[in-house]
Amino acid sequence: MNWLRICILCLAGIVLPRAELPDSVWPPLGDFPGAQYLEVGWGDRDYYQAPDPHIGITLKAGLLPTDSVLHIVGFDGPVATYFPYSEVIGIELSSAGFEHLSRTIAASFARDEAGNAKSLGPGLYGNSRFYLSRESYHLFNTCNVWTARALRAAGLPISPARSIRVESLMFQARKFGTTVQAGPEPSQ
Repeated sequence: MNWLRICILCLAGIVLPRAELPDSVWPPLGDFPGAQYLEVGWGDRDYYQAPDPHIGITLKAGLLPTDSVLHIVGFDGPVATYFPYSEVIGIELSSAGFEHLSRTIAASFARDEAGNAKSLGPGLYGNSRFYLSRESYHLFNTCNVWTARALRAAGLPISPARSIRVESLMFQARKFGTTVQAGPEPSQ
């Protein structure tokens, strides 16, 4: 059996090896031609894209169904080096599990009439971009729940309903992977 490694970040992101993603399924691959890895995050459109989100955006994201975006970051080198302040969990997936995961993520992209992902411009840092998602964000469909659903599609028995908080998601993910890097110590 062929196994592929993915990494989960404590900020509810999924890191995938770019070379393993099928060009025909993943619409934004051309935007990251030289990247070794792609980190995928998902969340409320206004909150995620705001340089300094205010309380109104935060409340709207939590209380109302809102538009969402995918944030894709292309990078090279060790995942733990690129995300030094995040807990990183490596999870081995079968080829079939990886394909289900990548197709589940790809299905989140909103597409134009030609099938291209709807790019919303530069992302938050590094080589990154925002893309419109076809899904809605709300209190019970957060970035943690979205990540849990993607992992469940890959064959991991993770409960999206028990993944509202990132701590719950990471607790479940640790059962199926190896901690590559511990997260920051909780502040006192």
